[in-house]
Amino acid sequence: MSTADMNIFDLTPQQLKRAASIKERIDGLNKQLRDILVVPAVSRVAPTSNRTMSPSVKKKIAATQKARWAKVRSSKPATVSGRPAATKAVISTATRAKLSAKLKAYWAAKKKPGKK
Repeated sequence: MSTADMNIFDLTPQQLKRAASIKERIDGLNKQLRDILVVPAVSRVAPTSNRTMSPSVKKKIAATQKARWAKVRSSKPATVSGRPAATKAVISTATRAKLSAKLKAYWAAKKKPGKK
């Protein structure tokens, strides 16, 4: 079994303790080796680069991606829904007036002081 296949949560407490002690020994040996080779204790960090893309490159990438998506969309057939399109219900003027009166009464009762 390689170390990539191992899961730390599958180890027993004894195995974890053994691994910790081995790691401490390795760290100690590495320190001794650095002392022998006179390598600075703090390793140098690689400088970060702040590369940015030019606007022309960004436009080129965007155009290429748009073309790619257009090709994908054109190759797919348009999907048709199994249900018919919903039609908007037509409410008569009298029904609309009744609903409006009921809602006005409801909110008037809600807004009365002392009621929450």
